[in-house]
Amino acid sequence: MSLAAPPKSIVERLADLEEDEVLALVRRRLADGDDALRIIEDCNAGMRQVGQRYEQGQYFLSGLIMAGEIFREVMELMQPVLAGRVLLGTVQGDIHDIGKDMVGLLLTCYGFTVIDLGVDVAPEVFVEQVTLHKPDVVGLSGVLTASHAVMRETVGLLRARARDAGLTFPIVIGGGMIDDQICRFVGADYWVADAMSGVHLCQRLTAGAA
Repeated sequence: MSLAAPPKSIVERLADLEEDEVLALVRRRLADGDDALRIIEDCNAGMRQVGQRYEQGQYFLSGLIMAGEIFREVMELMQPVLAGRVLLGTVQGDIHDIGKDMVGLLLTCYGFTVIDLGVDVAPEVFVEQVTLHKPDVVGLSGVLTASHAVMRETVGLLRARARDAGLTFPIVIGGGMIDDQICRFVGADYWVADAMSGVHLCQRLTAGAA
């Protein structure tokens, strides 16, 4: 008598573009208390297989688009159990985004919800978006020396809005010229020199261990 095949994993289901089955497995694993990061890692593995099949000519562009849509739906299911909400942006007058984008990507991989405001973001926009999204952490990025004064202005406005609205969030700054002295000048709570340090800091902050 032949044995029944073992049930397919999320990795296999996503690689096969089985949308309903993937979402059902995610819901089941969340209900069972499975670690959110482990679920995301499995979905990332499935996405890598989709990419490989595309490169091998097994999938066409429509397959990539469908896989992306499945992953988006998975992330929507994961929102209530993700690690925390981080709002990021490069301050006004600076259009550098590589470091910010890397931090955002890594934070997403580690289970954070990331609100990326983009580059050249005015202080008033940071304040508006903080009020709207109520993040757990705010990250300001700036590579240019001229960005430091804008960071200072932005931090001042964010502190004022936090007091007025009863919000609490640490402010982290990052960029090529950032150090302790700049952090004190700007008035931020923390500074980071690289993307992975930013992720680890956000993990500590949202766990209350910083």
